[in-house]
Amino acid sequence: MIKKDLIQEIINIGLRLGGDFVEIFVENKEVDNIEMAAGNIEKSISGIEYGLGIRIFKDNNSVYAYTSDTSRNNLIELVNEACLTISVNKPYKKINLHKNIIQGHHNIIMLPNKVNKNKKIELMKRAYYKAKDYDESIIQVKIRYMDYVQDVLISNSEGLFVEDRRVRTRTAIQTTASDGKNMQTGFMGPGAHMGFDFYNTINIEDYAKESARMAKTMLHSQDCPSGPMTVVIDNKFGGVIFHEACGHGLEATSVAKGTSVFANKIGHKVASDLVTAVDDGTIPNGWGSQNIDDEGIPTKRNILIENGILKGYMVDRLNGKRLKMEPTGSGRRQSYKYPPTSRMTNTYIQSGDSKKSDIIANTEKGLYAKYMGGGSVNPATGDFNFAVLEGYLIKNGKIDRPVKGATLIGNGKNILMNIDMVGDNLAHGQGICGSSSGMIPTNVGQPTIRVSSMIVGGRGGQI
Repeated sequence: MIKKDLIQEIINIGLRLGGDFVEIFVENKEVDNIEMAAGNIEKSISGIEYGLGIRIFKDNNSVYAYTSDTSRNNLIELVNEACLTISVNKPYKKINLHKNIIQGHHNIIMLPNKVNKNKKIELMKRAYYKAKDYDESIIQVKIRYMDYVQDVLISNSEGLFVEDRRVRTRTAIQTTASDGKNMQTGFMGPGAHMGFDFYNTINIEDYAKESARMAKTMLHSQDCPSGPMTVVIDNKFGGVIFHEACGHGLEATSVAKGTSVFANKIGHKVASDLVTAVDDGTIPNGWGSQNIDDEGIPTKRNILIENGILKGYMVDRLNGKRLKMEPTGSGRRQSYKYPPTSRMTNTYIQSGDSKKSDIIANTEKGLYAKYMGGGSVNPATGDFNFAVLEGYLIKNGKIDRPVKGATLIGNGKNILMNIDMVGDNLAHGQGICGSSSGMIPTNVGQPTIRVSSMIVGGRGGQI
């Protein structure tokens, strides 16, 4: 994308002007987004995002600048401006860059930017009509398709010069059911670090049908009662609670500032003995996977919590410097417009020994959260509340009637200690995570788990 000699020249200028460490990130990203409503294409946006970001460390601080003009003159001006706040012309050792060859772990068969747009629209129509025709109560179906091919080049003053390609595709299906008085929605959003061949590995119509089924089921449900309950949270996207209420607190971004409840807790017991939690950016074709992170470091399988004991954090280069810890391949960013920081990739609770059927059968009374929705978290305290998209009461060890409007309220650290059954059915769900370095694709995951006690909010009276 940019010649090595020019990148080397820019890095050496940054070092000469006082930087302890200089990093360059170059991105060329081909994007395709299509939206469908009422069976018609409402929006179709395709384009290329291209630019360069330069980051310079001085002691434990950093400056960041970016541009879409990668001409030599502009880059020299950019690095000079970026160094204005740290400039102390000093003796320095010129660096020479060495190209690093990385092993690709994610098999891409059909690049989406080579696929005719009509094929993508045909896929969306199949999903649309499957959901729309599911039941007469379905009044609205929205389909959103996206893919991108992102080529990156990352180089730094330690001599690194490495390139990588990230390919992702995803389809979101939102369905609304109504009886004329009330409305409920269903949602499915499968995605992967794959090309268009992803749709040969799944049946998009099954996801559309499931979205419609969820909306119709909740339409005929009653308000959820409230109060402390035993809660069974199903696998896949149920892992969003760990991601939001605990995962962000395990990112070095908050640990280095001392604003995480998990700061200075390595080696301490922070969860039930049944809980082992992992962030793994190496899962082949995983939605949150990458060969290298956005600092050029190979992604890893990082054990965060093992049998209830805190083992480590997700660490980026700058916060690792502040914490005196090695980076863990966790530096991520939305694009060249953002400096990277520690972020999750594919984060999950490992499988246990219990069968899902046994977890339900051993719960006399409680709530079964089949699908989770969004929520909010205070990262400093771990306090959270999350909506349940599809929930059911459990009575006498059996799944009973569906209930709507359920909200799970609690504290991430306390919930980890109250997990008393862990299933053997680990699965992942796809999401988009927002934080200081932008919006990035992340998998959340878990097997079915049971929390012995949690506050459930609802409008159906006291349980």
